[in-house]
Amino acid sequence: MVFTERSPPRATALRRPAGRGRRATTVFGRAGHGRGRATPDPLALKLLVAGGFGVGKTTLVGAVSEIRPLRTEELLTEAGRPVDDTSGVEAKRTTTVAMDFGRITLREDLVLYLFGTPGQDRFWFLWDELARGALGAVVLADTRRLADCFAAVDYFERRGIAFTLAVNCFDGADRYPEDAVRDALDLDAGVPVVLCDARDRESVKRVLVSVVEHAIATGAAGRRTA
Repeated sequence: MVFTERSPPRATALRRPAGRGRRATTVFGRAGHGRGRATPDPLALKLLVAGGFGVGKTTLVGAVSEIRPLRTEELLTEAGRPVDDTSGVEAKRTTTVAMDFGRITLREDLVLYLFGTPGQDRFWFLWDELARGALGAVVLADTRRLADCFAAVDYFERRGIAFTLAVNCFDGADRYPEDAVRDALDLDAGVPVVLCDARDRESVKRVLVSVVEHAIATGAAGRRTA
């Protein structure tokens, strides 16, 4: 599906096609074995960072990772011009062709592994592999190109993966209340919507905490109704 609407998020001007999925949570695993140790190994959780082309996924992972992030960026070329829509991100010179990877320790007993997905349609075949074992996801959005995150929202809804919608507040871009963004994307009332700066470590940490808390709450609610 091709989206051409570029107007600000308004309930009547831009809506995501309807689609819902059941939520579920999956723990990625433990960081190590740690048998016989007084202090158990930290719990390791896998989170995805998804969104449209040029929305700031690589920046987000790099801003918060405590290790040197793995990046698979390549230069944009003339050959890719017909399929890479750079409208609104004309200054972008590189693109992720596989994934981004980073790690952050939120607490002594909790480590998050971050996997950034590629944004272009031609790399979507990688998403199923990257999503395997994920507890939850960040869907990063740009209000200047809100339609670009429709596919990511639909993907996680249909697969029952809990997610937080994080609006990356670009310099010079108009800002809208969380409720306006939620209405434009037709999100469930329980899906967190937060404003963030993908360049700022503390801002990104708040987004990640929101994902973990939402995923755990969603999983607990699912078990109660099972």
